[in-house]
Amino acid sequence: MSHPLFDIGGQTALVTGSSRGIGLALARGLAEAGCTVVLNGRDAGRLERAAAELPGERVHTAAFDVTDGPSVAAGIADVEERVGPLDILVNNAGVQLRAPLLEFADADWHRLLDTNLTSAFLVGREAARRMTERGHGKIVNICSLQSEVVRPGIAPYAATKGALKMLTKGMCADWGPYGVQVNGLGPGYIETELTRPLVEDEEFSAWVRRRTPAGRWGRTEDLVGGVLFLVSPAADFVSGQVLYVDGGMTSVL
Repeated sequence: MSHPLFDIGGQTALVTGSSRGIGLALARGLAEAGCTVVLNGRDAGRLERAAAELPGERVHTAAFDVTDGPSVAAGIADVEERVGPLDILVNNAGVQLRAPLLEFADADWHRLLDTNLTSAFLVGREAARRMTERGHGKIVNICSLQSEVVRPGIAPYAATKGALKMLTKGMCADWGPYGVQVNGLGPGYIETELTRPLVEDEEFSAWVRRRTPAGRWGRTEDLVGGVLFLVSPAADFVSGQVLYVDGGMTSVL
């Protein structure tokens, strides 16, 4: 029997950017833990296909653009009306664009900021309006190994993830007094559709395995336990932290 501190059965969770990859894996973990789960993305068809893969009867979808304020306000209102009050929000929506900094286009910079940082502010603020009124809630922002360290070619991405770490701490400061805990999860190098080109690059993959004490790429399921902890009663006094799930990479030179 599992410890009651980790029981999140019956709670309602929204996961942004959850039609595939890390977001879908986290949504699956929450569904398996007994949550009602709402998948979010911009493509309604893709969301429906993803929802069909998840266990249980309590999987819903909500197609809205997390980078657009009015869409977010309408989307969160719709979810709470249609599915129920949100207990859990996982801000997972994100994108990666790689290019040398001198060649990085203005439009790409703004797209990264909007998708990786502004979306967490917009969705977090809208969900927290309601969570703070109710006096409880859990928000997990999906940060990154690059919230701490960076390699050449990904400076703008690292800038957004470093800022997301500090937004997490700021949300903790503002909303903690109202019973809302806000933390970050920092994945290391995880094998997904988006990282497939890196995984298949033999030189890069060898570098990842060499640099990671665990000696391998992470899998999306490696991230589930961290999120389940952070959204559970076990983490009621944990706030403003980033839990790095990186096989030890941030700890070694």
